[in-house]
Amino acid sequence: MSLNHFMDVSPADERWGHGMAPGVEGVQLHYVRQGMGPSVILLHGWPGFWYDWRHVIPKLALQADVIAPDFRGYGDSEKPDLPPAQGYTPQVFAKDIIALLEHLNLDKVIVAAHDIGATVAQALVRIVPERIHSLILLNPPYPGIGTRRFDPSVQGQFWYQHLHNQPWAEQLIGYDRNTVKLYISHFYQHWAGRKESVRPKELEAIIDVYSRPGAVKSSIAYYRARAGARAQEAAADPTSIQVHHPTTVLWGEDDPVMLAAWSDKLGEYFSRLSFRMLPGIGHFVPWEAPNAVIEAIQAHLE
Repeated sequence: MSLNHFMDVSPADERWGHGMAPGVEGVQLHYVRQGMGPSVILLHGWPGFWYDWRHVIPKLALQADVIAPDFRGYGDSEKPDLPPAQGYTPQVFAKDIIALLEHLNLDKVIVAAHDIGATVAQALVRIVPERIHSLILLNPPYPGIGTRRFDPSVQGQFWYQHLHNQPWAEQLIGYDRNTVKLYISHFYQHWAGRKESVRPKELEAIIDVYSRPGAVKSSIAYYRARAGARAQEAAADPTSIQVHHPTTVLWGEDDPVMLAAWSDKLGEYFSRLSFRMLPGIGHFVPWEAPNAVIEAIQAHLE
């Protein structure tokens, strides 16, 4: 099967290489795995799951051992009914990934991460720096954004995070497949710079996953866990949380929610930084600009 045809394969197809592994306290994590060679972990964003990387995995697997997990609460991973602050923080997600690395007997991995996955990657590199070779971060939330995310001028983009913290949010969004489609489709259309990259068949597959019972509730638990921590992190001292691993950051210049201007302080937090702005690309870098992502990862493989 050609690489182009592989991208038309359903996320449930066995050819993706599905597996399950225990995370923290036995929570079962789903992942897909392809290829051989140096290990590359791909961490997804919201609203997504491992399928964020569907345009990256087949080509990258020609030269690497590629593992793309679902965080707990997403995709085919287990969705424990825990208070968000206990079960859905970036630190808990990171510990799940560490458990996955141990289960697969992996060390010195390259981590490529998008959106909330980039937050988890930064937690991961601080918890087990010795197990991480390098980072590739795509439109990453990072401490240098600081209090700018709270500016009134951008709350028209961040409204969804306030909605996710309402106790009835999952009932409203996840009422039925139509409401899930209305909600999820908004972000895929509004946040994408390359509108043509939003392929209807792929979007329908994503909506199918988010329409499962409990899927919306568990996917927004991350935002509920993060709500109380953002202000404290915004005031953090850069020297106390600086990352010294080789780090490549790709930033979609047309991202309306993670503004390109917010990349200005990356050098204060990543001491070995390589940065590239991607004109015409929006928020969804893994599938709006997959070749740029693959090239960035390949540079770390070399």
